[in-house]
Amino acid sequence: MTNALSISELGQLVKSTLENELTPTYWVIGEIADFRVAAAGHAYFELVEKSGNQVLAKMRSNCWAFTYRSIASRFESLTGSGIKNGMKVLAQVQVTFHPVYGFSLNIKDIDASFSLGERARIRQETIDRLTREGILRLNARHDLPKVIQRIGIISSPTAAGYGDFVNQLEQNGQAYKIYHRLFPSLMQGNEAAASIRAAIEVAESQKHKLGLDALIIIRGGGAQLDLDCFDDYQLALKIANSSLPIITGIGHERDETVADLVAHSQLKTPTAVAEFILSSFRIFEESMMLLATRIDRITNQQLKLSQNQLGVLSQRIQSLVLSQIRLENERIEGRKERVIRAANLQTKNQLEFLNSLQKSIQSLSNQHILNNSQRLESLEKMLEQLDPRSILKRGYTRTEIDGTPIHLTKAKVGDRLRTISENQDIESTITQIKEANENV
Repeated sequence: MTNALSISELGQLVKSTLENELTPTYWVIGEIADFRVAAAGHAYFELVEKSGNQVLAKMRSNCWAFTYRSIASRFESLTGSGIKNGMKVLAQVQVTFHPVYGFSLNIKDIDASFSLGERARIRQETIDRLTREGILRLNARHDLPKVIQRIGIISSPTAAGYGDFVNQLEQNGQAYKIYHRLFPSLMQGNEAAASIRAAIEVAESQKHKLGLDALIIIRGGGAQLDLDCFDDYQLALKIANSSLPIITGIGHERDETVADLVAHSQLKTPTAVAEFILSSFRIFEESMMLLATRIDRITNQQLKLSQNQLGVLSQRIQSLVLSQIRLENERIEGRKERVIRAANLQTKNQLEFLNSLQKSIQSLSNQHILNNSQRLESLEKMLEQLDPRSILKRGYTRTEIDGTPIHLTKAKVGDRLRTISENQDIESTITQIKEANENV
C-alpha cells in the first residue's frame, strides 16, 4: 500500500497530535502504585483509578529528579510524610508520548493539601459509616478493671514509643507490677492495618490463658499520613468488636484517628497510656487508704458508741441483777422461815412421837421385865424344888452304884452302894435283895 506509515512515523504522528490537541498540563486525581526512586533521583510510578478493588485505568508516570526533589520536599513539609504507595494525590501532569518508550505522564506538581483533604474526607466517611452501623462506641461496653494488671501490647518491637512505654511501666516509683505481653505488628504502611487486626486476633485467642485485662495499641509520633492505617474501616471494625477493652496511645497531638474514636479509651501518647495504667494503681491504693481511714474512723466511732451502750447496759444489768438478788434474797428468807417453821413443827412432832414411843417402850419393857421376873421366880422355885440338896433336906437320900443312880442299874448282892443324905455319905454292901412287890 502506497499510504502505509513506518512505526516511527506513526509514533511521530501520535506525538505531534497529542502536542497539538492537548493543553500543556492537566490536574488529575489518582492513587500512587509501584512507586520507586531511581539512583539518579528520578521517581517512577503509576497513577491508578479504582472502583473498589477493580482497576478502571492506570497510566505510567515519571517525575524527573530536579522536579521530584522540589515536590517531595514541599509535600513532606506540609503533610509530615513522604510520597508513597497507596496515597491518593492531585497531580499536575503533562501528557507525553515517546516513539520508543510509549505513552506516559510527566509529573509537574503534586498538591499536598489535596492529600490532606482526601485523608480527612475518607476518615469522615469511615466515622459516618461506623456511626450508622452503631459500632462507633461498641468497645466502650467493656468495663475496665479498677486496677489494670495484665495487658497485651500491640506495637512494633523496635519502636521507640514501645520502649518508652515498657520502661515507664517497669521503672515506676511505687514498684507496681504490671504483666505485659507484646503482640508485634507493623505500625505504618499499606500492610499495617491488616497486621494490627491479626495481632488483635492473636491476643484474643490467648486472653484467657494470659488473663489479659485490656489491649494497648501504641505508636510513637509521626507524620499524619503515616497514621492512615489507623483510619482503616476494617481495623476500626475489629477494635469495636474486640472482646477486650482496647486503649490507644498512637502518639499524635493534632488529630484523632478513627481507631482512637472506636477504642474504649484513648490517650495521646504511649507514655500517657503508661501513666493511665499506673494511675489505676495509685487511685485504687488511695481509695483503699481512704477506705481504711474511713473504716478506722467509723470503727472508733462505733467502738465509742458501743462502749457507751455497754456502760448503759452494764448499769441496767447491774441494777436488774441487784434487784433480782434482793428479790431472790427475800424469796430465800421467806422460804427459810417456812422451812424453819416446818422443821420445828416436824421436830416437835417427832419429839412427841419419840416421847410417846419411849413411854410405850418403857411401859412394855417394864411389863416384860415384870413378867420375866415372875417367871424367873417361878422357875427359881421349881429349880429349888428340883435341886437334890432340897430333896435331901426333906430326908430323902440318893443311892448310886458306881456313880449310877440305883434305879437305873440292876443291883445284885455284893454290890457296893453309895448313899448320900443331906449331911452324910454312906457306903455299904448289898447282902439281900427283895422285890418291891414282896413287901406290899
